[in-house]
Amino acid sequence: MTVVRRATSRDADELVRLRKVMLDSMTPSDDVEWQAFAAEDLRARLAEPDGDLGVFVVDHPDREGALAACVTGTVERRLAGPGNLRGLTGHVFNVATDPGMRRRGYSRACMTALLAWFRERGVGKIDLHASEEGEPLYASLGFARTPAPAMRLTIRPFESG
Repeated sequence: MTVVRRATSRDADELVRLRKVMLDSMTPSDDVEWQAFAAEDLRARLAEPDGDLGVFVVDHPDREGALAACVTGTVERRLAGPGNLRGLTGHVFNVATDPGMRRRGYSRACMTALLAWFRERGVGKIDLHASEEGEPLYASLGFARTPAPAMRLTIRPFESG
């Protein structure tokens, strides 16, 4: 039986490690500058039990203090709209499994816990960006492709000029 638990501040470094695994699976990079900032932010946000960040993990069965899998979600308050009367939107990201721990149902178990967390908060709509590898899992949980295209602008808020 897979045991899923809510992540704590002590898990920050392992969550960053798994995030790097996930990011490298899509676009390999030698950039690690972001990791210290991510770990610091996670430690602070995971210390807020009623905050807008939900992180669920499965402990690695063979390495004490290591994680086998994780999933992260946030809750945003937007304006109410059709099908989302409270205006609460969830976003799923950082779904990652240690390479040696894949195909054991850990991501599904983490996702199921995160979806329950969203329901408890009254979230009416949940979005995610699916990799080709992850899409079958999300579809089996009820996620469907949407017609809305996504766009992005990247700014550097700490740089002047």
